[in-house]
Amino acid sequence: MTTATPSASRREHKWARKTGLIDDPYAWLLEQKDPEVLSYLGQENDFADAWFVQHNSNVEAIFEEIKTRVKEDDETFPVLHNGWWYSSRTLTGQAYALHARGATLETASQELLLDENLEAAGHSYFSLSAFEVSYSNRLLAWSSDTDGSEKYTLRVRNLDTGTDLDDIVPNTTWGGVAWSRDDNCLFYVVPDDAMRPWQVWRHRLGTPASSDLLVFEETDERFFVGIGSTRSGKWITIESSSKTSSETWLIDASAVETDPVCVAPRRNNVEYQVDHWGDSFAILTNLDAQDFCVMLADESTPGQWRNFITHTPGERITGFDCFENHAILQRWQKGQQVLAVVDRAGTLSDIHITKEPHEAELDVNPDWASTSVRLSYQSLTTPATVATYDIAGTTLTTLKRTEVLEVDLSCYVSERVWATSDDGTRIPVDYVRHRDTPLDGSAPALVYVYGAYEISTPPWFSIARLSLLDRGWIWALAHPRGGGEMGRQWYENGKLLNKKNTFIDTIACATHLADTAVCDGTKIVIRGGSAGGLAVGACITMNPERFSGAIAEVPFVDVTNTMCDPSLPLTVTEWEEWGDPREEPFFSYISSYSPYDNVRAVPYPDLYITAGLNDPRVSYHEPAKWAAKIRHLSPESKVIFRCEMDSGHGGPSGRYEQWREEAKTLSFALASVNSTPQK
Repeated sequence: MTTATPSASRREHKWARKTGLIDDPYAWLLEQKDPEVLSYLGQENDFADAWFVQHNSNVEAIFEEIKTRVKEDDETFPVLHNGWWYSSRTLTGQAYALHARGATLETASQELLLDENLEAAGHSYFSLSAFEVSYSNRLLAWSSDTDGSEKYTLRVRNLDTGTDLDDIVPNTTWGGVAWSRDDNCLFYVVPDDAMRPWQVWRHRLGTPASSDLLVFEETDERFFVGIGSTRSGKWITIESSSKTSSETWLIDASAVETDPVCVAPRRNNVEYQVDHWGDSFAILTNLDAQDFCVMLADESTPGQWRNFITHTPGERITGFDCFENHAILQRWQKGQQVLAVVDRAGTLSDIHITKEPHEAELDVNPDWASTSVRLSYQSLTTPATVATYDIAGTTLTTLKRTEVLEVDLSCYVSERVWATSDDGTRIPVDYVRHRDTPLDGSAPALVYVYGAYEISTPPWFSIARLSLLDRGWIWALAHPRGGGEMGRQWYENGKLLNKKNTFIDTIACATHLADTAVCDGTKIVIRGGSAGGLAVGACITMNPERFSGAIAEVPFVDVTNTMCDPSLPLTVTEWEEWGDPREEPFFSYISSYSPYDNVRAVPYPDLYITAGLNDPRVSYHEPAKWAAKIRHLSPESKVIFRCEMDSGHGGPSGRYEQWREEAKTLSFALASVNSTPQK
């Protein structure tokens, strides 16, 4: 099967920018409804499909490896909530999960609540968002998206009959839902034209959605709105937050027709989150505390805060979850997540899990009066594990560990090393390999990066990744500035006018692995998605010789043009992260690293780019324009670009489709370094 290399037409177009007119011959690709745009995307998909057909043996081999190692018939360890045990399970041959409950632990899968496979029937894409059982246990609020646009239809299911009520609310967001205590009302969030969650509405069951009442509206385009319920069940919280400020409003869950009460008016550069802790509120805030502290306030005076847990520089507190007699503090210490039990006196007791760098998170803990806490953890060598920690006995008991079939996990080892960036900053890098893979500079490597929005990326386990490790690869996770692994300042040093540090740090991580003979410096593939895709694009632009291959998934690569256009989804909310290039010095700075603006006539690493036609976060046109420009200026470079025509930011939704897409991605990595055969 041979297909001609696609070539997008170049059409005269100029953008008026701060420094003058800027040529953009591929601007026409923004017009999604233009038949020529869809035709061009189809040509790209045909070309990509033809390339993968040539590598089908690798694709099929890796897909079968993934499928063989996954326990297809599997069930979560049930969660106890309000007298019922809830679980979800997957079945062989079915792409989506089934959700159920039972009166006992042993019968947790007895009463089927929702079968995603049935709801997905007739759709090429399906994503479940809300799944919230009412206080009486009789009703389920659930929402789904069937095209990847992140516009969810909200429904209410009667769990006694298993049928949905007539209550249907279209075009809601992922911003949460909340029930009133009496089950009569349901709160939800809707997006504005830019897909920004901005309004909270109250729906009374049995009435049409057209009669729903607006409860809260956020007119500042920098702010996103979310809604939820406190674990105590007493309060509904509305949180409106930008990248640098936030504000919380409270509604009594037993008196939902009362007006929301503001906890504390927003202030520039002050963030806070509120949880209910019996007769007081716990406030997690950066007020006079760069890496956050915890303060308390009486229920009657929520705006009057007093110190509780002090700020420790460099140890970013990311969560404070309240239970009846204790709380759980989540923080980062030297690039590692740490969970701690906090008593009413403010004493911290760390929960010790493993010495290997790992992810440690609170799992589902819906019950207020619990005397134990359920948590989850995993590492590069340890599959996802759910455990329970007994508060009084300080014991950690494993409930369930994801089974990996036909694999000896003791064959894999991981390590944390530290690279040195150009300015002397030490950057953590976690890597994993097969025990038999020598550290003599001969192994190919894949370096994964994100590095934005203060999102910390802890090490995680991947069954698919084993297919690389078994072929003698090193897999590395870089933690550049722009993430949050080393505290708020780590983030500040990788955003706005410091953004280039993210890319410099990532290149330094790859170089360190090569210089220390962890891998072969001529066989390094870089991978990242969304803002991580920007890092991929910027790195191969700054130093194309460093990488033999690059995988940019739904990459944010047309940064200057997107950030100059407030009519595009989410642009205004992003200015606090990247800067507003309609003004200097941001225009010149962003333009100096934006991958699309800096394409050159040089050989690029083999490049695999993905997009989603319905993506509301990174529009398909950004990767499409980037691929076209690279092909034009560097025709000798290998560029494979694929746009999913029925999905959005996350790609395909069904697990078998996801496995096959991952098999394709890993096959591309193998091809880009001419990988050695499997051991």
